[in-house]
Amino acid sequence: MSNRQTKTDVILIGAGIMSATLGTLLKELVPEWEITMFEKLENAGEESSNEWNNAGTGHAALCELNYTVEKPDGSIDISKAIKINEQFQVSMQFWSHLVNSNLIQNPQNFIRPLPHMSMVQGEQNVTFLKKRFEALSNNPLFQGMEFSDDPKKLMEWIPLIMQDRSWNEPIAATKIDSGTDVNFGALTRMLFEHLESKNVNINYNHSVNDIKRTSDGLWELKVQNTFSGTVERHAAKFVFIGGGGGSLHLLQKSGIPEGKHIGGFPVSGIFMVCNNPDVVEQHHAKVYGKAKVGAPPMSVPHLDTRFIDNKKSLLFGPFAGFTPKFLKTGSMLDLVTSVKPNNVLTMLAAGAKEMSLTKYLIQQVMLSKEKRMEELREFIPNARLEDWDLVVAGQRVQVIKDTEAGGKGTLQFGTEVISAADGSIAALLGASPGASTAVHVMLEVFKKCFPQHMNEWEPKIKEMIPSYGESLMENPELLHKIHTSTAETLDLSEKELVYS
Repeated sequence: MSNRQTKTDVILIGAGIMSATLGTLLKELVPEWEITMFEKLENAGEESSNEWNNAGTGHAALCELNYTVEKPDGSIDISKAIKINEQFQVSMQFWSHLVNSNLIQNPQNFIRPLPHMSMVQGEQNVTFLKKRFEALSNNPLFQGMEFSDDPKKLMEWIPLIMQDRSWNEPIAATKIDSGTDVNFGALTRMLFEHLESKNVNINYNHSVNDIKRTSDGLWELKVQNTFSGTVERHAAKFVFIGGGGGSLHLLQKSGIPEGKHIGGFPVSGIFMVCNNPDVVEQHHAKVYGKAKVGAPPMSVPHLDTRFIDNKKSLLFGPFAGFTPKFLKTGSMLDLVTSVKPNNVLTMLAAGAKEMSLTKYLIQQVMLSKEKRMEELREFIPNARLEDWDLVVAGQRVQVIKDTEAGGKGTLQFGTEVISAADGSIAALLGASPGASTAVHVMLEVFKKCFPQHMNEWEPKIKEMIPSYGESLMENPELLHKIHTSTAETLDLSEKELVYS
């Protein structure tokens, strides 16, 4: 082991969209800071950020029904949808800034315009969708949304879903054309290429095995080169743990009090992918349905047009699954080794509470391909077995913690930043809407970890993100201006594009 310690200003752990975004923002704000990144795999964006490991939805709450909840009085609470939409607009503005400043090129390689739709069946669900549409369409953020329960109209919108359908129950959909399909893998790789050109010290095949505070207040990392086996020590004033499911173990090793009483619950996903170009051509949208009772929010069934490697494909899923691994490339011992004396009660409480979820996941794991086809046929009545293959998506680790509202061992659905009181270290845990809101999440990291710099950074942040510090919903004029300019810069005007 080398006793030499290398010092730097910032260390990023994990080469996913989060570290890529944080590094890119810092290089714009304080170009003189030295940044080092460690990733245990051989490329950027290979785990959760990889295009085959997530749904590629630009999460703007345009189609995801779990972001709009029906309250006991029958009204629809759209506050979460508003929040997520505004956060996605922040990402779009930052990506536009990068394209305009020529820091990344060819936005069509990572983002495409694509209608976002919600589709439901059954009288009760149709009533809910109509109420949701009425609540959202009055809001400037969701302008342009349409609702229809007319089979003729739906046949125009979603021919593949409407063909050969039996009309024994009502069906309805909403459609909004300003949705997007985002290739987060491609974006992550572009950002790391850009960071490399800015002299960020990027190390692939390097696994961070330990992390501890030194007497001079720095964080020291024990890093192993997975090729040569050599172990090096690296120290930094600020460390960001953005290792997806791998973040929890490193957070625990840091020993910060904020990282205690927190557990992780791994959920895996499987998509079905269509390999028949004739079928792929008949569908052009992301269509989200309603989650089954007992299913976690990330298991909402959806039929998505995707653009991967410049090719149009069709994905359906995700079917949830369970493995004790925290990363796709992780270890079967991940879950067991994450249980510590300080979080064991939290974990046990969650286990007791989430029996129905555990049962649901086990049932999902046991599904045969034929059973999966039955679920697919709820979306595409005439789907044929030979047109579809299974592809294993990424691992998501849901945060388990004690909350005032939910009590001990509450499963959190969403993205969480956990940082030390002195702001010297931060870890990102959780799942969707993750990647879509990465820029907003990183600005939150700045507020928590670099409060002393925020005044000085604000003008530059506002230049990159014109809506920073303002509510777009309350400022329709600014919203319109931003929509128009990001659509132009990111080449998002809906046009019939030709794909290979």
